[in-house]
Amino acid sequence: MNTARTLATARRVLRQLRHDRRTIALLLLVPVLLLILLRYVFDSSPETFDSVGASLLGIFPMITMFLVTSIATLRERTSGTLERLLAMPLGKADLVMGYALAFGVLAVAQAALATGAAIWLLDLTFAGSPWLLLLIALLDALLGTALGLFVSAFAATEFQAVQFMPAVIFPQLLLCGLFAPRAAMHPALEYASDVLPMSYAVDAMNEVLENPGITGDLLRDIAVVSGSALLVLILGAATLRRRTP
Repeated sequence: MNTARTLATARRVLRQLRHDRRTIALLLLVPVLLLILLRYVFDSSPETFDSVGASLLGIFPMITMFLVTSIATLRERTSGTLERLLAMPLGKADLVMGYALAFGVLAVAQAALATGAAIWLLDLTFAGSPWLLLLIALLDALLGTALGLFVSAFAATEFQAVQFMPAVIFPQLLLCGLFAPRAAMHPALEYASDVLPMSYAVDAMNEVLENPGITGDLLRDIAVVSGSALLVLILGAATLRRRTP
């Protein structure tokens, strides 16, 4: 992997995204607005918002980054941009890491805004450090970015890219422990939840919610989310082709 080529790819993607105000608004504002909505849904039960809000602080960035990244990358594929880039002396790893870095910059801004709003605007109460909440939200957003890069290889249109959300995101949303404790699920569903990265994202947020320090379970959860993002990025590089179908 060449650092200069990776950074050049990231700068090109960021320049393109800078002119897409609707996408920027979706990435930066929608998670904050959804958290505000949730806060007033549980207006009479702040402790419920603390529990659910912490989990969604990790889920919302993953979902929005998945959606935006999959569609933006698909545009590059279908327009022939990726094919032209790969005809140049640019490695697959340079390209994938450049995209991941560009969307990672947006993920930092998104996670910082959502975490800041939850803590200082919505009075989210938790036992751990706000920096841990920010770190986990950022890792979740990067995982969503990696998943979006990966699934864009299997879609031919933007509509098909959106259709991957029910297949990739919704099962994780149902099984991550947000609606019911994972241990209370049917054994088959509990086993399935154990291999889904969103489960560990929610577990990590709950660890920060309940514990003032860094626990072994928290380190495990962070490692699983980080390792899943790296693995999916590697798989995303493997899906890049010299010729666009």
